Amino acid sequence: MSKRDYYEVLGVDQNASDDEIKKSYRKLARKYHPDVNSEDGAEEKFKEVKEAYDTLSDPQKKANYDQFGHADPNQGFGGGAGDFGGSGFGDIFDMFFGGGARRDPNAPRQGADLQYTMTLEFKESVFGKDTDIEIPREETCETCTGSGAKPGTSPDTCGRCGGSGQLNIEQSTPFGRVVNRRVCDQCEGAGKIIKEKCKTCQGAGKVKKRKTVHVNIPAGIDHGQQMRQPGHGEAGLNGGPPGDLFIVINVKPHEFFERDGDDIRCEMPLTFSQAALGDEIEVPSLEGKVKIKVPAGTQTGRSFRLRSKGVSNVHGRGTGDQIISVRVITPKKLSDRQKELLKEFAEESGEEVDEHSSNFFEKVKRAFRGE
Repeated sequence: MSKRDYYEVLGVDQNASDDEIKKSYRKLARKYHPDVNSEDGAEEKFKEVKEAYDTLSDPQKKANYDQFGHADPNQGFGGGAGDFGGSGFGDIFDMFFGGGARRDPNAPRQGADLQYTMTLEFKESVFGKDTDIEIPREETCETCTGSGAKPGTSPDTCGRCGGSGQLNIEQSTPFGRVVNRRVCDQCEGAGKIIKEKCKTCQGAGKVKKRKTVHVNIPAGIDHGQQMRQPGHGEAGLNGGPPGDLFIVINVKPHEFFERDGDDIRCEMPLTFSQAALGDEIEVPSLEGKVKIKVPAGTQTGRSFRLRSKGVSNVHGRGTGDQIISVRVITPKKLSDRQKELLKEFAEESGEEVDEHSSNFFEKVKRAFRGE
């Protein structure tokens, strides 16, 4: 059977960079390595991928292959199926076994981080607040001070793994010996054996408690932002520091105000007479009522800006504005006198009015809406 093109095997084109070739090789080697893929044909595919990489990763071999293809007498498997020297075995070992580095299971480790979602009223997010929250978390057992052993005793080093928490298992494969690193089945990766467990924590070294945390919510915090509370996460292991607490902010919507960055938007209704003749109206703001002047002839959609009446930036970069959009309200019911006045208004404006025409009031409504 003729060999497949090496570039096709690795799924790259002939102009692929060394990094692209290596990246593709590692992906395919991970997929077809016999230690992780027991399907029929996986081993042959792995050999094919390795052979292609052996050639395309070597500048001289690659140049020969690009010129002669598989017909080049110098092309080959690069030392036989069992030879991994200089052909990527280190990469494979890194992928599956973490580069051979052993992590001491008894070394101090930082505890896990926690996340808490806090719901705020709209104005609480604007002005900030101080509050206490209660979070469930694991803390170091006070009885055994985190060792997991009964007071007066101490854990023993695991005799099976020598305290490393891992076992190295050698296997022979068609292409050489492979060392698999597995979690020790005797100590379950802890590297130590507790013969007499602490009765409080049952050997875990940690207990579940509810912790009260005082939180200062800064003014201007927005929906979706989060706060970090250092040291309020889970307890560390083997004397390591605790993790952190991250508070995610959820802000309830307001019935009148809408936030736009540090600006506040709202909509105010105007009657037809206010819009046509102008008026001074009161508008709610975050800090109370303010007055604004509405000029005569104001149309629906016009905006008024109140400087520095918005939200203080949470990072101290000034204060936003309040933006007020007005909407002219179309009256749903008109008295006979109002109809007569509107009819006179239309006539004075040069419009022909048919009081029996239903289109007349639709035209007035459109005018109210500023159309």
